Amino acid sequence: MKKTAGVYTNDKKRPRQDLVISGAVEKFATIRPQHISLRGIAGDSIKGQVTIIPEKKYPFKILDARAKDGKNINIQLDEVKNPNGPAYELKIENLREKTGRYYDTIILKTDSKVRPELNVRVYGYLRARKSE
Repeated sequence: MKKTAGVYTNDKKRPRQDLVISGAVEKFATIRPQHISLRGIAGDSIKGQVTIIPEKKYPFKILDARAKDGKNINIQLDEVKNPNGPAYELKIENLREKTGRYYDTIILKTDSKVRPELNVRVYGYLRARKSE
């Protein structure tokens, strides 16, 4: 990864300096999809699922899963078999019955010192049923 940041100074000869920051970024886990969008008709069953697969170099277990707000969603975490070792399925269900938008974050506590927490964003958008 390589990022550039502009720094402004009071030096008249060089009022702006570009700093380049670069380094290797290693993948800790595969999270598919990276966020969940729960879209549909208010009152209908709306569900989503996220798969979390630890990288072999950074094995971990998920110890706890909780929604930051938790008013509009229900979550369930299951450990599943994967050819490369343990993996997790996170199931998210919409609980909200009125129309509108909402946002929440699911916090996954791990036993890893490298990444003690993982976050999964949840976006909800419920619309009214069209009159016939």
